Amino acid sequence: MTKIERRSFIKGAAAVSAITILKPSTVFGTKANSAIQLGIIGCGNRGTSVITAMSKHTNVNIMAMADLFDDQLKVAKEKLDGLNKDKGFGEIDPKNIYQGSKAYMELLNNNEVEAVLISSPAYTHPEFVEAAIAAGKHIYCEKPVAIDVAGVKRIEKAGSTINGKLSMVVGFQIRHATAYQEMVKRVQEGAIGDVVTAQLYYLASGLPLKPIDNMSKSEAMIRNQFHFRSLSGGILLDQGIHMLDVCSWALQRKPIMAMGSGGRDHNDAFGDAWNNYQVIYKYPDNIRVSFHSTQLGPTFGDVCVRFIGSKGIATAHYSGGVFIDGEQAWDSGVIRHESANEDRSQRAAGVFTSSLHDSNENKVKSFIGSINSGKFLNESASGATSTYTAILGRMAAEKGEPVSWEAMQNSNESIDPNLNLPQFG
Repeated sequence: MTKIERRSFIKGAAAVSAITILKPSTVFGTKANSAIQLGIIGCGNRGTSVITAMSKHTNVNIMAMADLFDDQLKVAKEKLDGLNKDKGFGEIDPKNIYQGSKAYMELLNNNEVEAVLISSPAYTHPEFVEAAIAAGKHIYCEKPVAIDVAGVKRIEKAGSTINGKLSMVVGFQIRHATAYQEMVKRVQEGAIGDVVTAQLYYLASGLPLKPIDNMSKSEAMIRNQFHFRSLSGGILLDQGIHMLDVCSWALQRKPIMAMGSGGRDHNDAFGDAWNNYQVIYKYPDNIRVSFHSTQLGPTFGDVCVRFIGSKGIATAHYSGGVFIDGEQAWDSGVIRHESANEDRSQRAAGVFTSSLHDSNENKVKSFIGSINSGKFLNESASGATSTYTAILGRMAAEKGEPVSWEAMQNSNESIDPNLNLPQFG
């Protein structure tokens, strides 16, 4: 029985319930049975953060979990059981907890699971998405959709098969932030005139190395995935991609070419991912975009996208406001300057300091709502475009020469992480 048919059956069963006495736990119309039955693959910090938002803001029952490592499962289970308890649902059944290199397949083979959150390391995303589609599961996949060109092509192909059948969304929650939505709408409507250039930056602090003593090389790498280009794709794909996604969204086009530089500087000896990139993208209509991405030092800097047009400038910070200066000035109301005394009084009055204050809530509501309504979403194409854009910048910087979009795609770049996964069971 399909889930839409099942929900229609629930409505029809209401009349029967008037003359049939059943235990509450066996009635289809209970909250637990009407909830989307959700599984999570990859139980680290990002995954538990997203699934927490799903649990708090939508009717989901977290009923299955999978991870390579047993300790990750144990820590996450306590958290996820607590989320279920807050909603009146039961703990995750031990038989629905899967550990090891094939854990994701065991979870996907669980017929009770309706939707899956894929929050495992990015190198796994193409394989896991393909398997989830084959299993008929709705998918929330974290970004990026892949770490290389070959992987993005797999996502594009898989995504082309699901229209009208399943929802597949990608974790670009900024597109669901109210302040960003309004700014992008105004830019597209001409509030800043013709876009001439754009400035993007994502200036993050350095990433500490997790303990690696008494571990195999593969385990040490996976537990420190963001230090490795072959596991996470590097900082352009892991962090910088958010600003590149906003740029693609606002400009409604993809870049023609890129050139750049960067390196791995003042970093520990474990890993190979670069910690700084400087990339210039050329878009159609002679729009040029500069992008600076870092993951370096002890202090977090700023995250910003700024579109400069013939009639004004549109600016959006994670923390620091979202606004337009120029002929058609506009302000989202998000606080611009954290340090001012008036800002402290505004915060006390409930004014938002983060432009992303409603992004996660809106994103998960959109995903789960699409399943309940049957109006399925397919973000595989936009997710692929933004991932390709990040790969283009990385490729241009690493080559030290201009690279066109066509050359990037035709390269069919494929990165092998060379991991020994069977050792994990």
